[in-house]
Amino acid sequence: MNDSSTSVELADRLRALVSRLSPGDRLPSSRELTKEYRVGPATVARAIAALAAEGVVVTRPGSGTYAAQRTRLQSEATATDTDWQTVALTDRAVDTHLIADPLGPPPAGTITLDGGYVHRSLQPTRALSAALARAARRPDAWDRAPAGGLTALRTVFARIVGGSVTADDVLITAGGQSALSIAFRAVAGPGSPVLVESPTYPRALAAARAAGLRPVPVPLDADGLRPDMLADAFAMTGARLLYCQPTFQNPTGTVLTPERRRQILDVARASGAFVLEDDFARHLGHGGAVPRPLVADDRDGTVVHVTSLTKPAAPSLRIGALVARGPVMERMRAVRLVDDFFVTRPLQEAALEVLSSPSWDRHVRSLGTALRERGAVLAAALTEELPGATLAGLPTGGLHLWVRLPPGVDDTVLTAAARQRGVAVSAGVRYFAAEPPAAHLRIGFAATADHAELTEGARRLGAALGGLAPKAG
Repeated sequence: MNDSSTSVELADRLRALVSRLSPGDRLPSSRELTKEYRVGPATVARAIAALAAEGVVVTRPGSGTYAAQRTRLQSEATATDTDWQTVALTDRAVDTHLIADPLGPPPAGTITLDGGYVHRSLQPTRALSAALARAARRPDAWDRAPAGGLTALRTVFARIVGGSVTADDVLITAGGQSALSIAFRAVAGPGSPVLVESPTYPRALAAARAAGLRPVPVPLDADGLRPDMLADAFAMTGARLLYCQPTFQNPTGTVLTPERRRQILDVARASGAFVLEDDFARHLGHGGAVPRPLVADDRDGTVVHVTSLTKPAAPSLRIGALVARGPVMERMRAVRLVDDFFVTRPLQEAALEVLSSPSWDRHVRSLGTALRERGAVLAAALTEELPGATLAGLPTGGLHLWVRLPPGVDDTVLTAAARQRGVAVSAGVRYFAAEPPAAHLRIGFAATADHAELTEGARRLGAALGGLAPKAG
């Protein structure tokens, strides 16, 4: 090696030398390296420093340079041993099998009938973009936001909820899922039972289990959650929390009747329990009247209310709210401080501007019309393409249809077969906290580009079911 050789070249040669040494072996001295490789002392010093930074060698002033106990080369040549983590992690509290797609991302060209968000063509994209741009230009745009959320935004949410709710009863969250996670951890202690509708929202089941809670299913019928079964469940389990979706329930689309709304609150109060009301579909009605949320008629602090702008607006508008009264709100504020302090201010400012604009009401109305038309198109196509299947009914709000499959058809098998034919749907088993009474599919009508895709998706699903029919028979 001549005098023009670089320290990089020398480092490569020394790296190869170290790979032949055992950990702790001493490298030749700087003087010996200078003589052997015919370079200057500065080049040797730079090469040794580079290897030390990589962890390949260890330098000991006054003693010399030694091969590290575990060199990078040795690390690359040996597979990482993580078996110790099996013991350290103990029991799994966060179970994602209900919310992760077991089939992986769908390939290009797949018609999306399993989505939980509205298609881009149905989003108020222009209004959102303009609002966010203006919010980012505010002088205080990047200041710390209040932990509970901007007062003006909390006031708007309080007005949407109605009743005697005020801004002081509102906590801004990073979307509905964050709100559910906060509420489950704040209201019930690990190991406690939580009553849930059957079927129900899989991500709520996952959040409850992540909080250490044990979901206990309570049946639904066409009028929503059954109060008689609810009373029995409270008595048998000693639960102090019910999670429910009274309006446009996911996945069935049912709406809790006025009489049952009163009964469920009465049962919960008599049991000394909270009701966690997930009102995700408040802005997803299909043109008819949307019932008041339970919290609007709650005078005893029984209801903890969850709402969100994500579903009617766009997936990345991660703005939601928790509404509650009494010590439970202080508990939830404490959990939020531990989690993330506050929701980013520009997103709150943008949400405030969008909600306060007259264009928001116009968007909600036009979205409702589009969803109603899409639901009718998909329902008609499924009736034609899925003989033997039973539609739970045409919902008056929400984003999905709930379909009971013919006897003998496995929903997970059909879901995989449908994916192979280029259409994605959700297996019903994911929506049950215990064994399902029958096989179902949740089929969405909001995430596709147009009516033609809905019709084609139903045709592909019917072809997948037809391919399974001989096996099912």
